[in-house]
Amino acid sequence: MEPVGQGASLRKFGPLFALLVAAVVVVVVVVTGGGDDDADQPVTQKSSSVEVDDGAEQSSVAAEKPSEDGGEPESEEVAPATTAPRALGTDWGPDTGFRPGVMFFDRAQELGLDIDWGERCDTDRGTLAIPSFFAGACAAPYEGWNGGATDRGVTEDSIRIVWWLPQDVDPIMAYLTSAIYNDDTTADDEHTIRGLVEYYETYYETYGRSVDLTIMIGSGNILDPAAARADAVKVDEEFDPFMVIGGPTLTNAFAEELHARGIPCISCGPGQTPEYYRERPGMAYTLGKGPQQLNMMVAEYIGKRLAGDPAIHAGDASMRGQERRFGRIWNLASRASVDSNAQFEELLAEYDVEVVESQSYILDPATLQESAGTVIARMKEAGVTSVIFNGDPIAPRDFTNEAAAQDYWPEWIVTGSVLVDTTAFARTYHQEQWSHAFGISNLSARVDRTVASSHFLYEWFHGEPPRANDNIGIIDPAPGLFYAVLQGVGPELTIEGFNEALFSADPTRSALTAPSLSYGDKDRWPDSQEPDYHGVDDIAEIWWDPTVEGLDEIDRDGRGMWQFVNGGQRYLLGEIPDGAPQAFEQEGAVTVYLSPPASEASPSYEPLSSR
Repeated sequence: MEPVGQGASLRKFGPLFALLVAAVVVVVVVVTGGGDDDADQPVTQKSSSVEVDDGAEQSSVAAEKPSEDGGEPESEEVAPATTAPRALGTDWGPDTGFRPGVMFFDRAQELGLDIDWGERCDTDRGTLAIPSFFAGACAAPYEGWNGGATDRGVTEDSIRIVWWLPQDVDPIMAYLTSAIYNDDTTADDEHTIRGLVEYYETYYETYGRSVDLTIMIGSGNILDPAAARADAVKVDEEFDPFMVIGGPTLTNAFAEELHARGIPCISCGPGQTPEYYRERPGMAYTLGKGPQQLNMMVAEYIGKRLAGDPAIHAGDASMRGQERRFGRIWNLASRASVDSNAQFEELLAEYDVEVVESQSYILDPATLQESAGTVIARMKEAGVTSVIFNGDPIAPRDFTNEAAAQDYWPEWIVTGSVLVDTTAFARTYHQEQWSHAFGISNLSARVDRTVASSHFLYEWFHGEPPRANDNIGIIDPAPGLFYAVLQGVGPELTIEGFNEALFSADPTRSALTAPSLSYGDKDRWPDSQEPDYHGVDDIAEIWWDPTVEGLDEIDRDGRGMWQFVNGGQRYLLGEIPDGAPQAFEQEGAVTVYLSPPASEASPSYEPLSSR
């Protein structure tokens, strides 16, 4: 089935959403690929996916509920797609290129429409009056009836949203966050979430509706599929929402149960394979790259920048004169991880590059140190000069410590496996080993978060910093996407319309301090990856500098920072230049911008909350 809106001719609705992100924004814990929940090993995979229901062409949404006798699920009609007994409100005419009731500033100017845009819009820029280069487009204020109960969880004045949060006592989450001393609590997260909802609803057009938010605390840890499924059943049967945000980050069970019940979600679990999204058109989106897309970028980087040359950045003098021999360490998160690894090796083979030693590991605190010893020994025995690491942000600590213990000093090639390329986690690794780390990152060059970030905007709007001081960069992208797309959907809010608006949007603007995102068919990926259900499309080249002092992504001062090549220049697939990497070259490199680059500066405004 073709995704709804895939062939639509809707015009873009401006910047898709404000990329108000600190460096760690779009993810929490990642490794590779989605997979089956019955795998024997723990799962540590991509999170912070943005998922959207399929918007099937029907007059009502059918939710599957278990039958009382335990047999086949029964189909229950839960909400009419429209209950409109009268005409909608503001009508801009049939030829706007937008959905009914929607109008954006640039198009209004083209049509010569006289609109009172209100205080929330900077009419000189045509964007929201917020102090960010990435401010979203102004949507025209809407007046009149909005269609009422247009979809499940939607009324004339509300949109039911459930936001899932982990328990404060979740031992798996504690293991992942303790390394960087993240002390935000669930209560801190909830307070910040509600503050973000207030901020977005002040500036974004919601067509007469406000989010009716329910915070749900998980019944199990983020690795427990049984608890995850039970939580999804509870969401369906007790809350009946339009959409869910958040979920257990290390199991697919929550998302899959929600999808089976016709409930879309944002950031509700690990990423899935391209086939998963195509089989559930419009049901699931992610903010980050898909595993196969990331494999393509890494293979291109290695094939163009590293293959066939000496390992000049290795810590062992004897290696620096040798042609690079590549090994790969990867997280065995599920059976899909095996497929992803095989695909990566096939992609490298297209550049005539061979992985001479491939070793997987499982993220298990009880066994990780022991397995690290075995993996490093095999890399050393195989004569690997350059270790390609694709895994979680905790494991490099054990692998680098073990490499030092075995007097093994290779190059470490980072691959954008999320949070490994954050300063906060990288400082926990063996620093002499990591001084030979370089590669690619999905993240962008940071700006001091006191002058440009989701943290900055929250404090600007509310007059006080977020209580979730560490987590806000991770929390913010999901509502940021939701409200921006909501503007493009218009008054007739349906999942079908949500999908159509998202797929019709142009890619977000390219920048040094933010990635570019796009969805649908935008010709940024091979046909096998389209329509594209993933967000971030580009990468930057980075290298680790253990000598620089500064603040990490959660404002901890210390030594060691990621350097971004050429000020954070970003590349799409096919754009990575040939030639030696620019790693370890100080000229043009940047760790953190103390103020936004001149090309990404924005005006100052008084927040509407203070007027």
